[in-house]
Amino acid sequence: CCLLHTHDLVVVPLSADIISTVEFNYSGELLATGDKGGRVVIFQREQESKNRPHSRGEYNVYSTFQSHEPEFDYLKSLEIEEKINKIRWLPQQNAAHSLLSTNDKTIKLWKISQRDKRAEGYNLKDEDGRLRDPFRITSLRVPVLLPMDRMVEASPRRIFANAHTYHINSISVNSDHETYLSADDLRVNLWHLEITDRSFNIVDIKPANMEELTEVITAAECHPHQCNVFVYSSSKGTIRLCDMRAAALCDRQSKFFEEPEDPSSRSFFSEIISSISDVKFSHSGRYMMTRDYLSVKVWDLNMENRPVETYQVHEYLRSKLCSLYENDCIFDKFECCWNGADSAIMTGSYNNFFRMFDRNTRRDITLEASRENSKPRAILKARKVSTGGKRKKDEISVDSLDFNKKILHTAWHPKENVIAVAATNNLYIFQDKIN
Repeated sequence: CCLLHTHDLVVVPLSADIISTVEFNYSGELLATGDKGGRVVIFQREQESKNRPHSRGEYNVYSTFQSHEPEFDYLKSLEIEEKINKIRWLPQQNAAHSLLSTNDKTIKLWKISQRDKRAEGYNLKDEDGRLRDPFRITSLRVPVLLPMDRMVEASPRRIFANAHTYHINSISVNSDHETYLSADDLRVNLWHLEITDRSFNIVDIKPANMEELTEVITAAECHPHQCNVFVYSSSKGTIRLCDMRAAALCDRQSKFFEEPEDPSSRSFFSEIISSISDVKFSHSGRYMMTRDYLSVKVWDLNMENRPVETYQVHEYLRSKLCSLYENDCIFDKFECCWNGADSAIMTGSYNNFFRMFDRNTRRDITLEASRENSKPRAILKARKVSTGGKRKKDEISVDSLDFNKKILHTAWHPKENVIAVAATNNLYIFQDKIN
């Protein structure tokens, strides 16, 4: 997983353009990004063509639309940001594509369809669309379909609102393709894709007295094959696996995953850095991966007491936790993702670095997504961070890392070695080296 080269770069400079989520669809032919300004941009992979062999699989803008607008909650005197927190694609059922997008409060189901033909020769309308006088129509015409320039339309099909008191952090489409779940800080709701006015509350961890609150829900995901199973992670570093067949309210989990803390390494920051920012099932459904502040852990669903694999993402930051706490970076929520074969995993770091781990060889690599070293078809060089002592020529010291440049959102093509990396307001797409 180390020979990668860039083949697409999208540059946009405003704070509203900061990318807040990245997601490939089930085939990998489309890639959606959401941003802080409430927009969704969809990229489509170009088909290979004989006259442009080097453009193999380049992603170009397919559709851009405004998904969410800023709102105001008058009861609580709160502004509701338009920022897109998550996008999830639905499996394709027909020629159109569908996706769910959510901000802090409202989930929307969008249909993305394209038209390349138009009807002409109506009986009741002129060519410019005005209605004709029915008494002047003396003959019957059969309308014909004529080719036109391709037009992509995004239309909101359903709006799922008013079900979350707190901020939505996750949405996940179930394997039955009929339901999906949404999670906020204290509750998980189950929705039917056809029903917008009600949802079932399946997890509620809100205490009777909010002063007794000790943890919040940080992420939730449905199992890829068993539609009755889902997991949710917490700010205490625990993961609960629930079975909806056991009870209507899944307050008592079926499995509880937690790694006991080493008392010798306990510090003021232990609780903050153990909070899980992302949880993802493997495609096979046997494993799940969790990301906390310093590491990625892979858990076997049959073993609850400890992870089967632990990968250090940026262990060199352990000595910098004090300054990371002061500049609020310690609360950054990094995501993680699996490759299509579940053999490698990827997650982001600071200084526009992202990390990839090969589960078979246990090799890992640090790569950088930046405009300076990402010319099209250039091979990315591995980066190294020096952790003290003498710094080698091509290493970067921990003190010169830029904590404003962070890669929180990454996505891996479901079938190929193509990855998408969001570095603040730039989207980088890298792919395996082609000989």
